[in-house]
Amino acid sequence: MNNKNVPTNIVLAGLGGQGVIRAANILAEAAFIAGCDVKQSEIHGMSQRGGSVSSDVRFGECVLSPMVPTGQADYLMVLHPTQVENNLYQLKEGGVLLSTRNLIGEGGDMTVLDIDDTPLTSRNFNVGLIGLLSTHLSFSDDVWHEAVRRHLPKKVHEENIAAFAYGKTLVK
Repeated sequence: MNNKNVPTNIVLAGLGGQGVIRAANILAEAAFIAGCDVKQSEIHGMSQRGGSVSSDVRFGECVLSPMVPTGQADYLMVLHPTQVENNLYQLKEGGVLLSTRNLIGEGGDMTVLDIDDTPLTSRNFNVGLIGLLSTHLSFSDDVWHEAVRRHLPKKVHEENIAAFAYGKTLVK
């Protein structure tokens, strides 16, 4: 995470139905619980028809705008392989790209999620990526778990916390 006086800028991108907005809400909630000033915005586009969706989350001591300036994302978290190239312009030099490739390999075959031996499914891989992102930020696991609980139905808390924990193990 950056110096507290400089906001941390994170762009999340994917396709409609992948949980981009939900992941952004969990991230923003974690920053808020941790005591940060937080701003968030999203672009839905054709999200209801599987089109591009993105969300900006900025947090720090004082954040004035919800939009991440072009080319200034500290982290770019992409939830669908086809959206990586479309969004690389958002990432600043030295920024960190996190994508489905981190979870399921270079092929990015999302169909393996429901049949492999990980806690990841097509419905919680966004939280798995949040787990991976969490290794770059200074929020405690308790903060992240509370944010997950606040934004997901109780019946899926444990499976999503397991996906989060699995994502944390993927740090190289």
